[in-house]
Amino acid sequence: MYTEDDLLPISALQHLSFCERQWGLIHLEGAWAENVLTAEGREMHGRAHEGADEWRDGVRVCRGLRLRSLRLGLTGQADVVEFHPVAVGAGVALQGYRGAWRPFPVEYKRGKSKPGECDRIQLCAQALCLEEMLEAQIPAGALFYGKTRRREDVEFHGELREATERLAARLHEMRDAGVTPPAVYEKKCERCSLVDICLPDVTGSGQSVEGYLRREVKRSLRESSG
Repeated sequence: MYTEDDLLPISALQHLSFCERQWGLIHLEGAWAENVLTAEGREMHGRAHEGADEWRDGVRVCRGLRLRSLRLGLTGQADVVEFHPVAVGAGVALQGYRGAWRPFPVEYKRGKSKPGECDRIQLCAQALCLEEMLEAQIPAGALFYGKTRRREDVEFHGELREATERLAARLHEMRDAGVTPPAVYEKKCERCSLVDICLPDVTGSGQSVEGYLRREVKRSLRESSG
């Protein structure tokens, strides 16, 4: 069990799941590179957080809820948590409202669904916090992608829960170690806003000057044709 002083941001799980070096650059070294994509993502999260709570088709929509798990040592803020009506005994009580309600977290993302589990792990961590705070069972949530304007339902099955808990433990382990991992160039590096700070083409293990120049030429051609 962690204390309040030990809590780390849920958002760091997304960075850690994507790339341990990216996590280290952001959370240990304070590096950040704003670009169009990160600015649009920040604006989308701001709109989701700042809107008023509301009723929508019998569902209570709450925005910007603060989250915490002393078991996992995590804290953060949910974009949206919907409360869906369920049978009495199958959900939680909402102050001022009759019946029982099941929490359903919704995380907003700027782009589109992508390979890997980083977005799902971040959402699952929110659900685990809510379960601890509300003493509730939360079987599912959703990711809303701004580029496609579609929701992707996410089931919080055992494998995803275990992966989220392992990553939370790894997060604390790396924070305690305080060492930024070395660069390792992968295809996903091209999608990272910190690529010009990280320089995986130059500093990554096993990288050659020839390979670096070849990738830079390809990147320049793509940018000029776009």
